[in-house]
Amino acid sequence: MLTPLEMTGLAVRALDGKKGADIRAIETRDVTVLADYFVICTAGSTTQIKALADEVEKVLKENGEAPLRVEGYRSGGWVLVDFGCLVVHLFLKELRGFYSLERLWSDARDVDVSKWLEEDGRDDV
Repeated sequence: MLTPLEMTGLAVRALDGKKGADIRAIETRDVTVLADYFVICTAGSTTQIKALADEVEKVLKENGEAPLRVEGYRSGGWVLVDFGCLVVHLFLKELRGFYSLERLWSDARDVDVSKWLEEDGRDDV
């Protein structure tokens, strides 16, 4: 069984591997009972959102962690993958700005995701 932080790292790596943009993680355990961590990521298209969600689900399942639920596939502009202690939020850019989860959960602690990201010269972290 993985720790919530290990799950967060796997999710960040999976999103990075599928070219997710502006990947952020926040530790929410002290500010809500919803989850220990949120991972937030921007996608360039609805097709990419689905690919990102599928990849996160696949990678965590391979490591023994299946999602409790997946929401938003029908909406097109966002998907939420809920693993209980980890919630992955995938947005099109305009919807990420609209929902502004980083602002909404500004009391949560930022997690440094750089250790999980590929070193390919991208500066979107």
